[in-house]
Amino acid sequence: MKLFKSKTPDYYDHGMREYPIVMRFAYGVVIWILFIFSKVFWRWKIEDAQKLVVAADKGSVIICNHTSMPEVFVIVCHIYMSGRRARPIAKSEFNRNAFVRWAFARVGAIPVDRGSADMKALRQASHALQRGEDVLIFPEGTRIRSDEQPVTVHGGFAIMAQMGKAPVVPMAVCGFRDITPAGAHLMRPVKCWLRAGDAVSLDDAPSNLRRKERTKWVEDAAIERMYRIRDDLRAEHPGRR
Repeated sequence: MKLFKSKTPDYYDHGMREYPIVMRFAYGVVIWILFIFSKVFWRWKIEDAQKLVVAADKGSVIICNHTSMPEVFVIVCHIYMSGRRARPIAKSEFNRNAFVRWAFARVGAIPVDRGSADMKALRQASHALQRGEDVLIFPEGTRIRSDEQPVTVHGGFAIMAQMGKAPVVPMAVCGFRDITPAGAHLMRPVKCWLRAGDAVSLDDAPSNLRRKERTKWVEDAAIERMYRIRDDLRAEHPGRR
C-alpha cells in the first residue's frame, strides 16, 4: 500500500501490517501512549489473557460487554503489545463524519451496517481472521451506562467466525463504567479489571444440529460465557461496574 495512493476502502481489504509505514509508525506511537496512560490511570490487567490467542497463525473473534470507550483501546493496546493486531468492528454511523471515517480505517476498524446482513463487512472481517488478525466486537452495540438501560444483543459475530474458520473468545470488563460516572466530564483514575474466557467454536456445538442452528448455538454460548465472566468480576469487586 502507498501512503498517498491508497484510499480508505483499501484499509479494509489489506492486512494492518501492509499499511504504509508512516501509518504503522503513527499507530504504534499512539498505542504506546495509550498503553502507558491507561496502565497508570486504571491499573488494568487482563486475567487469563492467554485464552485470547487460540492459534498463532489465525485470528479470533473477541466479544466483550461494553460500558465505556476506554475499554476499547485498552483491549486493542493489549493485543498490539502481544504482537498481534486487532480490528474493532464499528457501527457504520461513524462513517458519516469524513475525518472519523479516515481515522477509523487507518487504525483497522471495519464498519458494519447493523440490522442488515452486511456481507461486505462479513467478508472483510473473515479475511482479517484468516490473515491472523483478531476481530473485536461489542455485541451490545453501544455503551451500557447503567444496569437499567435496555440491552439489545446484536448477532452476526458467529457468522464472521464461521466464515473465517475462527473461534469466538468471550471476555468481560468491570470498573470501566466508573471512569466517567453519570454527570462527570473528566475521567477518574480508578482500577479496572478484564478477564478472558474459554473459546467457543462450531466444533463444540452438538453434532445433530443443522449448520444454521450450530451458528446460533455458538452465538448463544459465547454471549452466556461473556455475561457469566462479567457477573463473576462484579461479585469479586462489589460496587464496581
